[in-house]
Amino acid sequence: MKDFLKFKKMITPIVIPILFWIGAIICVIVGIVLIALGAMENFGVDGGEMVLMGFCYLFLGPIVIRVYCEFLIILFSVNDKLTDIKDLLKRQQDNGNQSSLPDEE
Repeated sequence: MKDFLKFKKMITPIVIPILFWIGAIICVIVGIVLIALGAMENFGVDGGEMVLMGFCYLFLGPIVIRVYCEFLIILFSVNDKLTDIKDLLKRQQDNGNQSSLPDEE
């Protein structure tokens, strides 16, 4: 809990998958609505474009959202790895300083 309050523990990596599913569902709904509205236009110039946009939202929208979410996860993963490296180097430095101290007799 202490790490959470000091912002050392990130909650965003837990939230990112939830945001992906919300975004994917919204893209699918928008895609279906655009296809339906475009179909009601009897495939005129605007209707055809709406159907095409609907298919783009339906198929490409979730992919784009997934790539964006993976990018965010990579950023947090890099942060975690750098924190691990910092902690490891600090432990090694502390161990090195303790072993270099003269023995007390």
